[in-house]
Amino acid sequence: MSQTEGGYFLTEQGGVPTGEGRFVKVEEIEPLRFKEGLTFRPVLGDNVLVNHVSYEPNVEAPSHVHVEEQIVVVLEGELRFWIAGLEPRTMRPGDMAVLPSWVEHRALSGPNGCRQLDVFQPPRMQLLAALKVEPGERPSEPS
Repeated sequence: MSQTEGGYFLTEQGGVPTGEGRFVKVEEIEPLRFKEGLTFRPVLGDNVLVNHVSYEPNVEAPSHVHVEEQIVVVLEGELRFWIAGLEPRTMRPGDMAVLPSWVEHRALSGPNGCRQLDVFQPPRMQLLAALKVEPGERPSEPS
């Protein structure tokens, strides 16, 4: 462990980079539309997928389940969120939901819409299929 003035950072020795880093401009990613008023802009890493989701006002993401673990982070607006077995909650910027595999969930955006960030591990297969890439491949992205 190395110590710095601002705290501690863990550094592992001896690793080899698995690829090249890159910068991505989210607004330049061609949006995927699975439903009117709901757009996805996925960014794929080696073992994780981060999805920028934009909802127009009062749009529902219907109830669904998937094998991939998901973390939801609200960036802007409001999102009414249902997780199986829990009381629904209105999420606002900075609020998060953690969804293990196969946990049913759904969402409804507020009157001003919503922007959220989804993190999937492993990458969500349905989004890979929409991007026309196989697991481990990367779609072409604007640089």
